[in-house]
Amino acid sequence: MSLFSLFRTRGLSLGLGITLALAGCQKELVPSVSLSVNTDIPVNTQITPDPTAESTIAPFRIKVDQTMNEVIGQAPVALEKGEYESSLGNFVADLSRTQVMAVYGKPVDMGGMTNGGLRNPIDQGPITVGDVFELMPFENEMMVLTLSGATVQEMFDFAARTKILVIANAAYTVRNGKAEAISIGGQPLDINKTYTLAISDYLANGGDNMGFLKKALKSEKAGLLARDAIMKEIQQHTAQGKPVTAQKDGRVKVIK
Repeated sequence: MSLFSLFRTRGLSLGLGITLALAGCQKELVPSVSLSVNTDIPVNTQITPDPTAESTIAPFRIKVDQTMNEVIGQAPVALEKGEYESSLGNFVADLSRTQVMAVYGKPVDMGGMTNGGLRNPIDQGPITVGDVFELMPFENEMMVLTLSGATVQEMFDFAARTKILVIANAAYTVRNGKAEAISIGGQPLDINKTYTLAISDYLANGGDNMGFLKKALKSEKAGLLARDAIMKEIQQHTAQGKPVTAQKDGRVKVIK
């Protein structure tokens, strides 16, 4: 009997399905069926594990635990998210651009990440594979979008208005909820030019209310998962004998 068949016969398919669904995307999980009768069943330590199920699952659990507990880096200070820019937001937005460039083989003007895509901070101390999965539990793939200057302006205005989007290799000033003095790669935004953006497919397809990104002039798959990009960045820091650090660097100035 396969492991999946065993889950089904032991009544565990619902939990497995929910876990896989949550791991696979950032979309809201909407039940397709409902129970006609309320069946609240308390789950506690008094429930005796099924010995056959336990013996079948145990080797897989051990392997998963070993993988997830592998230490891949060290953070001397916790990285956390916040409004406009943050240590965690800057770290992930920046690596989104640089790691995508490494596989894309061409320069990319900007990288982007929203607070909604960052589900956990990176705590101070050892960083494990499991920590990265908790930070980025989605199977989102990185994309390279080619945007018109007008769409780029929309993106910065969205970042200024919502405070949730962090943009790499760029700087701007927020005044009255609008983005001003926008620069990309140290140069002022030219509304008549096109720019490239490394961002997850979820956001590229309009997630987190970023529907303007669907106006991209060109969309290309980078061949890299967002989670793998984070993993590679941390592993590269470690291989170079460097800790994982990031900080707010003033890329966003807010005028009250």
